[in-house]
Amino acid sequence: MNHIKHMETMTSRQRVLNAINHKPVDRVPIDLGMHYSTGISAFAYWNLREYLGLPTDNIEITDMVQFLPRVQEDILERFHCDCMLLQPGWTNTRRWNPRDKYDFIIPHTANPQLNSEGSWIVERNGRMRMPHNGYFFDGDWLNFEDRSYEESLKAMSKEAERIYKESNYFTSYIGFWGFFVDADIEWQCKMLTDPEEIFESNKRCLEDQLKQAADVIRHMGEHIQGVWINSDLGSQNGPLCRPSVYEELCAPFLKKLCSFIHQNSDYRIFIHCCGSIKPLIPILIDCGIDVLNPVQVSAANMDPQELKREFGDKIAFWGGGCDTQNVLNLGSPEEVKSNVRKLVNIFKQNSGFVFNQIHNIMADIKPENIAAMLDTAYEESFWCEKCRGGIINEGD
Repeated sequence: MNHIKHMETMTSRQRVLNAINHKPVDRVPIDLGMHYSTGISAFAYWNLREYLGLPTDNIEITDMVQFLPRVQEDILERFHCDCMLLQPGWTNTRRWNPRDKYDFIIPHTANPQLNSEGSWIVERNGRMRMPHNGYFFDGDWLNFEDRSYEESLKAMSKEAERIYKESNYFTSYIGFWGFFVDADIEWQCKMLTDPEEIFESNKRCLEDQLKQAADVIRHMGEHIQGVWINSDLGSQNGPLCRPSVYEELCAPFLKKLCSFIHQNSDYRIFIHCCGSIKPLIPILIDCGIDVLNPVQVSAANMDPQELKREFGDKIAFWGGGCDTQNVLNLGSPEEVKSNVRKLVNIFKQNSGFVFNQIHNIMADIKPENIAAMLDTAYEESFWCEKCRGGIINEGD
């Protein structure tokens, strides 16, 4: 097995587009933080920057609930990342020091208050809490946007144009959901007890999302390359609902949304869907989903070789490149490297793969493990066995 020379012949945007369209690439693309489920805890990010000798005084929080930062370009460049988050930033900000050395830039609409128990409390049309020495907020999933819908769309459109014209990064719009309320047990029960109500609810939701899709296409045009639908459908051990029920009550509306987007744009459609979802993947493919994330190979019935063999020519895998549940958090750097090598060399065969770890990097992950993961992903992205990996070899 020969290792080829590290030589790049594509821009990042071309590389990602080729990968998710199952075309040959010069190397496997890499993502860190293009989506709120492909990123890194702000605490782990602070530690990583310190470990690499990079400044830590300008870390902006883009997701207050999960407490995720904007991954800055020096990190994107250091780890050969090909994607950038589409988020224009907050109109006004404040600095916040939750504890010790950690200091962050947060939206002005968030004003954490320390209570008598040592927890940070944020209230804004709801309430969320970061426990003493915690790393993220629980409670209500609060929205800190201080722009109207139209203002937000215009700001995002301007940022998409900037990324498109001033860089070669791939970017995408985040903001659709997949007609399945994964956080509401009562809603899920009604799929069995009152399916007509769920069907009508999804029918109304489709009207709103079709309007939103038209707005996104009109405002952003060619400046973005994809859109994300967020819809967790799986637990650790299996789907959250019977595939036949999902196929009857949810899939018809997802299919209509995907059809509209495909007919009116060149966007690739992502679905973020955690857990053990293998029985649902054929349904998602039939609906028009192009890319699956985070590919939780640590869940039941999600063997990476089986996923690639059964679905690799029909859907692209964005994730699955490192086991964050059992290896990145517990293993040594050498064990992390071994895990990444194994998974990358399964998923990169015949293209259709973008490297990302499984969901976000948690706050207590050692920076040396993070660096080992991303550096190994880059090293392994270049070689293939007789170019079966869809990798363009030198001289091809």
